[in-house]
Amino acid sequence: MASTVWKGYISFGLISVPIRMYVAAREEHIGFNQIHKSCGTRIKQQLYCPTDERVVERNEIEKGYPTGDGGYVLISQNELKSLEAESSETMAIQQFVELDEVDPIYYETSYYTVAEEPGRRAYALMLQAMGKLKLGAIAKLTLHQREQVVIIRPYEHGLILHTLYYPEEVREIPEFGDQAPLELQEAEIKLAEQFMGSLRAPFHPDAFHNTYQEKVEQLIESKGAGEEGPEPEKKKKPMAPVINLMDALRASLAKKEASGASAPAAEVPAAKTAAAKKAAPAAKRRKTG
Repeated sequence: MASTVWKGYISFGLISVPIRMYVAAREEHIGFNQIHKSCGTRIKQQLYCPTDERVVERNEIEKGYPTGDGGYVLISQNELKSLEAESSETMAIQQFVELDEVDPIYYETSYYTVAEEPGRRAYALMLQAMGKLKLGAIAKLTLHQREQVVIIRPYEHGLILHTLYYPEEVREIPEFGDQAPLELQEAEIKLAEQFMGSLRAPFHPDAFHNTYQEKVEQLIESKGAGEEGPEPEKKKKPMAPVINLMDALRASLAKKEASGASAPAAEVPAAKTAAAKKAAPAAKRRKTG
């Protein structure tokens, strides 16, 4: 059974909806321990002070913010704890917005919300009304002692909640913003649209697999059985830069038409097809490490 992350009320106007929250997605990775190669013993990491030339205990450590001149402003755990937001059982909706007003770059972590029995009717009312109007609800939530801005939106048979990054947490990269728009030929645009159309297909999440994760699992299994591990493959030569866009697009289209294949897709169970058609914004990448 999934663990409840938060329990409380969604409130809007004079209506309060009792809910529970559950994590909707998480990164998948295979954990490794650090092992001394020569004897197979797990390594211990110790906290060492180079000034005192000794190993220190965790209760001797405080956090320090660098001042830039080699010094630190020391901050105790109690001082940080005093800044934490008070726990609240109410998530107050601040406003309703068009879903496309919130750029997916702001989406952080996703949670399922499940109505408690007394609030099922009010929950259903929110779900159906928001779905009909294609709206999301912006609210504030205290989670893990921190105030979070969240968006709640209809998803399949319920409401899903996403914590949002604050504006200062979304990075601006000068190189990205300095890219001046280029004038393109209409023929180039139409040919690009034609090629993109040839690759267009419904999005089915089940069609994509974490191949690196699968290979790591196979490696663990084979080495556990006493087999030798594979050698790294030689890196392929980088593709040459495109000189003529029109020629490259025509060649891409010709290759696509010659293959006679439609856009890549995998067989998806019929029961999942309808659900898979719904887009899930800002899904986090899974990694192995």
